[in-house]
Amino acid sequence: MDRLIWTAVSGMSASMARQRMIASNMANAQTIGFRAEVMQFTPMTLKGPSLEARALSDGAVRGASMAAGAMIRTGRPLDVAAQGEVMLAVQAADGSEAYTRRGDLAVSPNGVLVNGEGLPVLGEDGPIAVPPGSDASIAEDGAVLVHDRANPEAPPQRIGQLKLASRSGSRVEKGLDGLFRVAGGGALPGDAAARLLTGTLEQSNVNPGQVLVEMVEAQRLFDMRTKLVATAKELDEGGASLMRING
Repeated sequence: MDRLIWTAVSGMSASMARQRMIASNMANAQTIGFRAEVMQFTPMTLKGPSLEARALSDGAVRGASMAAGAMIRTGRPLDVAAQGEVMLAVQAADGSEAYTRRGDLAVSPNGVLVNGEGLPVLGEDGPIAVPPGSDASIAEDGAVLVHDRANPEAPPQRIGQLKLASRSGSRVEKGLDGLFRVAGGGALPGDAAARLLTGTLEQSNVNPGQVLVEMVEAQRLFDMRTKLVATAKELDEGGASLMRING
């Protein structure tokens, strides 16, 4: 009885964690460059000097699917899509360096190049500032070019270089803010050979149809585990009734 209840309750907790993960993926099915979160379930058995009394299930978000999303052509000069294992370096809210596949860039009101989340995009020497009165564009190698509106015939000027970092050979972890960081701290090195698709955006790699199926499965599994607890209660009450009759 004890083993049944503990197994069912730990499974319910894992099912709730899975439903939260699925809800997050569903909410970000249209978010540019989003990477679907994935869960890992680990069976755990508490062993004692006599019997293995409890079998638990530990489920938690362990990472993200790094499969590529669909590429959509936009034609905007500041839209970029990273190829392969390349990621854009951005400055997180806490000031640290983080990485993302979100490439819908824009120039903020104070002239800083930011992505769709409003995070400054990092270059060789930190955030990239675009001079006022100019239009910015991104080259395939990550170079940031500006065109002077007052002198449209002048050739574009290079004002910076996006830091294009490759996660190849490095272990990265996805944080609660949706950004990736190097496991254990540190920063990814820039990849001089990295290339971008300009005027293109990479969509979320979440499959909406699959997510809906997973949500239904997770809800059914939670209901089954809830019924196990109810069954354990009925068995316990039935056993107690028999003991009272025998008494």
